[in-house]
Amino acid sequence: MTAIRRLGWSVPLLAALLAGCAAPRVEVVLLPQEDGSPSAVQVSSGNATEKLSRPYERFVATPGRPPLVDQADPAAIARDFESLFAMRPAKPQRFVLYFEAGDATLSDASQATIGQIFEAAGQRPGADILVVGHTDTRGSTDANDQLSLQRAQQVRTTLMQRQLFVLHQVPVERIEAIGRGERELAVPTADEVDEPRNRRVEIWVR
Repeated sequence: MTAIRRLGWSVPLLAALLAGCAAPRVEVVLLPQEDGSPSAVQVSSGNATEKLSRPYERFVATPGRPPLVDQADPAAIARDFESLFAMRPAKPQRFVLYFEAGDATLSDASQATIGQIFEAAGQRPGADILVVGHTDTRGSTDANDQLSLQRAQQVRTTLMQRQLFVLHQVPVERIEAIGRGERELAVPTADEVDEPRNRRVEIWVR
């Protein structure tokens, strides 16, 4: 049995069970991050454990043989596993809506973005949608926690009212709303600063 442990939040991998004339083997390839940042994965097979930390580093486990770690050719990987790459889910899409100060009223410019969210959901049957509310640093921590959740819930309600979960096969329970208060500022500021770019809701369609 081969076990894989990702050493990071999101590590792109290609893992395949290959069968042919020879004994079936497991092949794991560490794919590069889109932004070029480092990543790593730990692969175990039998008593052997190896760490892959370079793009296109490959682990191959064949029954009756010691595991092999080598550097795969990117072009060969793209060619040999074209069908697997074609089955990959679409990348999550991120949208940002901005709010008026101190309440859950969308800014005029953000109203038009709602339509883009519907379009993205329509391209992903059975999509999950995560709605995350944020605030600037004006007000108390508790008040901002409440306000950020209120903003997220308001956007969730807007999506539901427009029948997103019916028209695009997104069940209502798959639209989640959470509030993060002033913990994750888009623009770092001191306390009690009115910053429009921090008064936002981030929507992830995945």
